[in-house]
Amino acid sequence: MEQLLSLDKKIFVFLNGLGSAQYDAFWLFITKQLHWTPFFILVLYFVQKQIGWKKLGIVVLFIAALIAFTDQITNVFKFSYERLRPCKDLEISSIIRIVKCSDTYSFFSGHASNSMATMTFIFLLMKQNGKNLYWLYIFPLVFAYSRIYLGLHFPSDILTGYFFGILSGTLFFKIYEILSKKYNW
Repeated sequence: MEQLLSLDKKIFVFLNGLGSAQYDAFWLFITKQLHWTPFFILVLYFVQKQIGWKKLGIVVLFIAALIAFTDQITNVFKFSYERLRPCKDLEISSIIRIVKCSDTYSFFSGHASNSMATMTFIFLLMKQNGKNLYWLYIFPLVFAYSRIYLGLHFPSDILTGYFFGILSGTLFFKIYEILSKKYNW
């Protein structure tokens, strides 16, 4: 386990070190969910075109429940493992670029889990209607990388968040699918 954590830190130091001050404002902008609103509106527009207004309302409720679920489970893990964020890790904090820091714990990334869960749910929904929108996954990839760039998450935090997000998004889609058939949505 120590070797994996050491490798995780080395990969983090490398990826974080790719940044430069001229791009800091861009990545600070990218990391805020609110700034992705035009993207979310565009995605919901495509979803609405495929499934209609009534089903869109149900989908939005499922997404809200999905985000609440992933967010709470992420917090359970963070407070169970209490892994320090890279910006607070004394072993590497003096050699990394810290653009932003937080006093909360690192493992695993809520940004990664929420974004991947949401996009997985929407991808599966749209795939069901004949649309393969792989470009949806650009959002969680860029969004979560911002956390490494800023000094807030290790790569394993991101990868675990992605994995949990894929599982959660798939689970919620399966529940949506079952209820949709049962209640004829």
